[in-house]
Amino acid sequence: MVDFVEEVEEQLRAERYGKLARRYLPWFIAAVVATIVGWLGVWGYNAWQDRNIGAASLAYDKGVVTLSGGEQTGAFNAFAGVAKAGPAGYRTLALMQQGNIRLAADQTAEAEGFYDAAAKAAPNDVLRDLAALRASQAIMDTAPYAQIETRLKALIGEKHPFSLQAKEMLALAKLQAGKLQEARGDFNALGLTLGVSQSMRARAQGAIALIDSGQAGLVSQVVKAAATLPPPAGPTVGGSPFGGDQGAPASDDSAQTPAGNPQ
Repeated sequence: MVDFVEEVEEQLRAERYGKLARRYLPWFIAAVVATIVGWLGVWGYNAWQDRNIGAASLAYDKGVVTLSGGEQTGAFNAFAGVAKAGPAGYRTLALMQQGNIRLAADQTAEAEGFYDAAAKAAPNDVLRDLAALRASQAIMDTAPYAQIETRLKALIGEKHPFSLQAKEMLALAKLQAGKLQEARGDFNALGLTLGVSQSMRARAQGAIALIDSGQAGLVSQVVKAAATLPPPAGPTVGGSPFGGDQGAPASDDSAQTPAGNPQ
């Protein structure tokens, strides 16, 4: 009798387990399939991204080599492909290179457009602010002061990597607009700011001396010649976007940008 009861209980348990299995097995299978599909998707995306980055790197290098050979049109076209379909980092650098080429040809409006597009495409704050700073520099001699002020003030602050450069350019913009005392105050504040390099401090002191001596017109030439851009050792992909050697040391008054893969 005991054996019969145990056999019945065993059958009931088996039937209950069978019902549970039939009930939850489809969900278990679906979860396993979803995991496999997800893993394959990630693997496929990474593989595609690696191929895309590799192709963009080669295309960007081709543009740099072409540009170094003095072929402006060929270089511009080479960068155009990367700017259109490359990963965000390379797309940003390619757009900036196109802006550099247009700026060198005195096509200020087009250069500004390329720099603005680069800032929008930038994958990080460093490249974004660098492109925005270039846009501000491009229009320094042509745009109204109010427009330049708006652009540069957006680049000033603790969270902005080129804040000091933006402050210096804003002081120069004020000087060009005839706001001599405001410009003098900005140069004075810049010279007293912690973290300012010796060269930037020297430029600020020289600007103040020129303003006080009535030779404010010379300040623009001095500051523009030395302070408008970070050094060639910024974001580098097969060569500097500013024409310098890869890995070249930066000057002491410029914020550093990460070398290597911009992505």
